[in-house]
Amino acid sequence: MNTETKSVDSYLKFFISIIGVVVIGATLKELQSIILPFIIAYLLYFVFSPPNNWLYDRKIPIAVIIILDLLVMLGIAFGVSLIFIDPVNTFKDNFPQYASKLDTIVKTTAQSYGIRDPFFQNFSLQRILAKLDVKALAGGAVSSVVDITGTVLLIIFFFAFIVGGHHGIYKALRKRFSSRTPHSNEFGSYFPEYSVPKPAENADHADNRTTYSVKLDSTVKEITEQIQKYIITKLFMNLVAGFLVGIVLWLFNVDFFVLWGLVVFFFNFIPTIGSAGALVLPCLMALVQSGSVGFMAIIAAVIMVIQTLVFNFMEPMLMGKRLDLNPIVILLSVLIWGYIWGIVGMLLAVPLTAIIKIMLSNSQQRNVKFIVDLMDQG
Repeated sequence: MNTETKSVDSYLKFFISIIGVVVIGATLKELQSIILPFIIAYLLYFVFSPPNNWLYDRKIPIAVIIILDLLVMLGIAFGVSLIFIDPVNTFKDNFPQYASKLDTIVKTTAQSYGIRDPFFQNFSLQRILAKLDVKALAGGAVSSVVDITGTVLLIIFFFAFIVGGHHGIYKALRKRFSSRTPHSNEFGSYFPEYSVPKPAENADHADNRTTYSVKLDSTVKEITEQIQKYIITKLFMNLVAGFLVGIVLWLFNVDFFVLWGLVVFFFNFIPTIGSAGALVLPCLMALVQSGSVGFMAIIAAVIMVIQTLVFNFMEPMLMGKRLDLNPIVILLSVLIWGYIWGIVGMLLAVPLTAIIKIMLSNSQQRNVKFIVDLMDQG
């Protein structure tokens, strides 16, 4: 084969690979209602795998393990809801008072800047809320709740089957790859380059089986560890940011500082959009409470500094170091997975990219190794 033919083959393989990636992305986007819950369920499986393996080694039945996992998830959801219920109820009881203060601030600001628009001169937040189409909002809320409930139930359904069936699939894969050699293939009669070698070339057959088994074991172990590291890092960073914001708001005597700290903690699980929401709400509270734009600006500046330090400097460094991912790759993965699956895709972008990198790292092809090198932290 001459150089020109090899060059054509290389370009052809490249474009076929690009088309394949696009087709896979379109398929994932089109079938997200089924694939996304399955992916989330499998990620949850990896999160729960250490305690599950410990229970499995002690001959605990799979059904009991699944029930325990579901109880833990239910307990976490219940605990999170309890944390929010008390401050949210208190805020709801005081909402008319804060709404009245906001009305006064808007009217005063409009007068001071000579704004004669009736909307601002007669601003009333409660009147605006009363004009909203309650039925439409309620219908949309009900529809969203139904969709979320359906997705959650589907995740639980998939999770139960994955916990029960993953071990059998893993054993089948281990058996399949451990019986494979780099040269033998059942299609040898059609592809001579993969034909069964002479007996002399099979001397290391047992060693090859051990190599494939070890590689499969290490891959699964690394995927589990990377997912766990990502979740621990993200939880830690959000906790640090929420705690620092809560302390700052407490020092400035901003009402409901615990609630706003929780808002920062939970909202920052959503990249970009979450940080904006976590900034706006406590700043609005500071403005309504004090009536001072300068005070609100100080609060906004402090929160922006905290979020910038935590999520723009500390988190990329720790996340990239723990997952061995280049920060640019993390950014691109958030954009790509966000396009495919929206906000949920952004949340899952980093662990999914880490899994892809781990799987690619087992390849011996030069181009694939180059891609892995690009994804590395360096």
